[in-house]
Parts: sequence; C-alpha cells; structure tokens
Amino acid sequence: MDAVLMWDQVVALSGRVEQELSRALQRRHGVGLSEFRALCKLASAEDGELRMQELADRIGLNQSSISRLVGRMEDAGLTRRDMCDRDRRGVYTVITDEGRALYAAAGPTYDAVLREALDRAVGDPAVGGLAALLTGQVRAGAPAEGAPA
Repeated sequence: MDAVLMWDQVVALSGRVEQELSRALQRRHGVGLSEFRALCKLASAEDGELRMQELADRIGLNQSSISRLVGRMEDAGLTRRDMCDRDRRGVYTVITDEGRALYAAAGPTYDAVLREALDRAVGDPAVGGLAALLTGQVRAGAPAEGAPA
C-alpha cells in the first residue's frame, strides 16, 4: 500500500476515534481529551511532575497551547505550577490529588471508548485494515483488507 494512502487512513481513523474519546470524556467526566492526556503523562511521571516543554512534547502541543491547557487545568485544581530547584527559569506542572482522582475515574472510560471505537472501525472499508492491525484482529499470515502487505 502506498504511504500516502496509509497516512490518509491513519488521519481518518485518528480523527474519528479522538472525536469519540473527546465526547465521552467531556460528557461523563467534564474533562477534555488534551486535559486527560496531560493528566495521564503527569500521573505516570516521576513525582507527578514534568517541565512544561516536556509535557508539551509528550502530548504533541506547542508552547502557546500547553500554557493555555495548563492554565485551564490549574483553574480546575487538577495541576499546579512549581519552579525548578536547579534552574529558576524552569517551570514544572505538577498533578494534584484532584487531578489524580479525575484521571483514575476517567481512565476506564478512555480505555473502553477507545476499544469500542477501534472495534467498530474494523468493519469500515475506509479504515478497517488499519483498525484491525491496531486491535490485533488480523488473521495470522493474512494482511487485513486495505492494510499494507
């Protein structure tokens, strides 16, 4: 399969799945997808903290976007900022107990919606091959329809 066609499938599948994740997280937990991803990275970081730029890199946001995101999370009590002891110019984002609680509550929703969205996508001719690869639903030795051979 041509790289451009495969990339188009990645973009299409990603967009659909992210839309479903975003709706479910907002509706059930009052948190956006970017906020959830930031909580995920912070919860798994040593001491529950990351430099602002490191968090931006891990969730794929630019500096301006991460500043706005962290500001919203601080306002909601999910994170707080802290200065780096070794470098006073360095700013850390630290997950709070409230942030950990929200992450723990929303995690099962994220996992379930992700699985359901990918399982549904397997039946879609436009992205089914890619979804099958991601979910392990490809028969041994046989490429999924529309998947690279």
